[in-house]
Amino acid sequence: MAIEGPFWRAIAVYRVASLVYAAVLMAQQRGYQEPVAGWLVIGVMALWTAGTTYAYAIPGLRRGPLLALDLLVTMGCLLATPYVQGSLQGAAGTMPVPATWVAGPVLAWAVHAGRRAGAVAAAVVAAGDLWLVRAPDEPVVVNGAVLLFLAGVVVGHVAQLARQAEERMQRAIEMEAAQRERDRLARDIHDSVLQVLALVQRRGRQIGGEAAELGRLAGEQEAALRELIAVRPAPSGTTDLRSLLLRHASPEVTVSTPATPLLLPAEAAGELAAAVKAALDNVRAHCGPQARAWVLAESGEGTVTVSIRDDGPGIPEGRLDEARADGRLGVAESILGRVAELGGQVSIVSVPGQGTEVEITLPT
Repeated sequence: MAIEGPFWRAIAVYRVASLVYAAVLMAQQRGYQEPVAGWLVIGVMALWTAGTTYAYAIPGLRRGPLLALDLLVTMGCLLATPYVQGSLQGAAGTMPVPATWVAGPVLAWAVHAGRRAGAVAAAVVAAGDLWLVRAPDEPVVVNGAVLLFLAGVVVGHVAQLARQAEERMQRAIEMEAAQRERDRLARDIHDSVLQVLALVQRRGRQIGGEAAELGRLAGEQEAALRELIAVRPAPSGTTDLRSLLLRHASPEVTVSTPATPLLLPAEAAGELAAAVKAALDNVRAHCGPQARAWVLAESGEGTVTVSIRDDGPGIPEGRLDEARADGRLGVAESILGRVAELGGQVSIVSVPGQGTEVEITLPT
């Protein structure tokens, strides 16, 4: 990934800087009884620093074999310290030959595979450092091991966060590009196909007969296309209620929704849409297939309200109670029950001869 590039360049800079530090310590003869052997180790470190700087710059080479070899070479240079220090090993102020250079593979493992891999590499290097013979009267110092663990875990965690951020950014860019293309297609469809379908629908109704059926089908396709081009993809775990309601649009059912998304948890949106469908089914069942209905969705402060109104004969007073008593639970269960389980409210207003309005209010 492109986001990893700066991490690998930073590791390369760190390797060079720590190599220079180790060479300075060697030049000062600080506790190294065999300087010739020490300079040989420094030479190996220099060659490996150059090799890893080149290899890690190529994404295809950043794999397990290179990382394992990196750790192996580093451990070899570290464990050569007793042969370079000789009898001076464990003296106050002495450091291993590689000094801070040993953190290079720990950082590489952390960037490549995350904090757990960084912690594992830190444990291997720290174990080698602690294994080196110390003076018997000197306490074991674990500061270096702690710093290695912190470096491996922190750098690995930051690298993981950076990769996740890059992936999310890439998805956002792809979604934006897809939406721009969707908007372009929507404009073209609106200027051509939708206009033709609307014309066919109007003319079909005017002519009647078989042309009316053709007009009805054209109206259904117009509604489906409008749904397709109007609704934007919803974030993960949510559903835009508009996309579910617009599926009910037809020449007999007019659906009006806001221009902005009506986002609800996916399950709640599905149940609310099912309640709306049940209300429309009741309109067709009791008012006839040609009855007109209007669905209006709007958002308030922390609520979503959907109203379903028809132009039927209305519900006689007491009819709902009679239906419930007779065991017909269409409205009670399909609408009232669903909404109640979601913590919402249902209001049914019906005037004989003037139709019925069902208003569903649901907290978001």
